[in-house]
Amino acid sequence: MSNPDLAEMIAMRVGGVVIDPSTQVPVVILRGLAEPRLYVPIFIGGLEATAIATVMAGVQMPRPMSHDLMVSMLDAVQCRVASVFITRLEGGTFYAEIRIVDQEGGELSLDARPSDAIALALRADAPIGVARAVVDEAGGLAPEEEVAASDPAPKSEPSPGTPGGAEPAGADPKAKAVVDDSGPRSFFGEEVRLEDLDPSDFGKYKM
Repeated sequence: MSNPDLAEMIAMRVGGVVIDPSTQVPVVILRGLAEPRLYVPIFIGGLEATAIATVMAGVQMPRPMSHDLMVSMLDAVQCRVASVFITRLEGGTFYAEIRIVDQEGGELSLDARPSDAIALALRADAPIGVARAVVDEAGGLAPEEEVAASDPAPKSEPSPGTPGGAEPAGADPKAKAVVDDSGPRSFFGEEVRLEDLDPSDFGKYKM
């Protein structure tokens, strides 16, 4: 698989995992590093949401989860996840790539679902990049006051490495996120309030 154009990638971090109250589907929120107001919501499965949220919360599972095992296996063969990228959005589905490197400098890029790529990136402390075209189509800008209330983005911006697979971008195309002051907040991690995001960004793509 060819490497993505790094110049067209925007460095991002995982802001949190929330539940869309209208569909009860987990959504992982990516936040821009250079522009903290920038966000990209990606609808994911429940198991993948747990895999991401447990790392963000620092929860230690009694036995290795699948993504923990993947990182351990890579480490056993002296390889590591160098970076992950959300590369494109086609037909309502996100695609990602995972860049793996070995001790000799060899590189391999694998197709992956964004949720799996993100779960691995968090465990490997690897940078996350999102293609500008994906941000333009699926992203948005949060209000200034929301950003001021949340955790600040890291001051240093790691340079993304190389990318991995298909992931649904959203749920029912007709669905809209419902604002509920007492409704779902973040699964784990920084508090990301659904009412601070643009409801039109939710439910735009098929699950």
